Amino acid sequence: MTTHSIVRPPPSESSGSDFARLSRKIADAGLMGRRPGYYALRITVVAGLYVGGWATVALVGDSWWTLTVAAFLAVVFGQVALLAHDAAHRQVFRRRRASEVSGRIAGAGIGMSYGWWQDKHTRHHANPNHEDLDPDLDPDLLVWSQDQARAATGLPRLIGRWQAFLFFPLLTLEGFNLHVSSVRALANRSLKHRALDGVLLFAHFAVYLTVLFWLLPLGMAIAFLAVHQCLFGVYLGSLFAPNHKGMPILKGEDRPDFLRRQVLTSRNVRGGRLTDIALGGLNHQIEHHLFPSMPSPNLRRARTITRRHCEDLGVDYVETGLITSYRLALVSLHQAGAPLRKTRVPA
Repeated sequence: MTTHSIVRPPPSESSGSDFARLSRKIADAGLMGRRPGYYALRITVVAGLYVGGWATVALVGDSWWTLTVAAFLAVVFGQVALLAHDAAHRQVFRRRRASEVSGRIAGAGIGMSYGWWQDKHTRHHANPNHEDLDPDLDPDLLVWSQDQARAATGLPRLIGRWQAFLFFPLLTLEGFNLHVSSVRALANRSLKHRALDGVLLFAHFAVYLTVLFWLLPLGMAIAFLAVHQCLFGVYLGSLFAPNHKGMPILKGEDRPDFLRRQVLTSRNVRGGRLTDIALGGLNHQIEHHLFPSMPSPNLRRARTITRRHCEDLGVDYVETGLITSYRLALVSLHQAGAPLRKTRVPA
């Protein structure tokens, strides 16, 4: 991924005034209001699919057809993760306690430490695509810039050469990585409600494994686990890859004002209502980053207002199709790994 330069606009009359004007337009349109009916329906449907999926595993039992249910539950787990995301941003409930309770329940349902993820995601929102401050750009396995590639050691140095080709295959490990990272986070004493996170996390693992190995023969249970977790990882990665990868990377003291920091580092994905459902509203990434507590069904309407506001300001507002967004992400990964292809990397 190459680092693009961001052209700063002439100083405005007051710091943050461009975002303040947009915020007033959004508020006047009533788009920050809660959507209790929408979320009541969405939670009911997703919970029903979750319970129904596991009930189907019990009914089908000792049959390789259960692997199709594993694929179905991978998508359902992704939808539960999206609900946890919305709850963490207080899109569902206005009050903190209700948001945390619902978020922890959703996180427990998929084997994720809610506290760890919320902390990580909050830091991402504060500084999206900032090489030094965004935890999503940590070079723990992949490198996101050529500077990271030059400094890479270990697996990132080995994988980085051809990471664009390995990206989607590696996403099959993302579900497992979510669980491992959640467990590792429990060792961090600064993690809020660490004991509660641990209880919920290990309760999920215990119930999940007990159900699988009780209902299915050993080989079939292992196959189910592999299909379910690998496809869950691919779905998770596919939800987040189009949003920032291939967009400008900030570093050092390069910190534009809030509106430009969010808009210029984010990419929207065009599509209809089906895209909104599949991506949980994250296809309206620009609006989500500007107004993270806005209920996801309102983001589509906010898009028209935000795009026009950015056009008036001369701020680039990037929107592509889904396939194009993946292509841009892969191209940026290939460019980021270029220095490693020019040097000999020990096996």
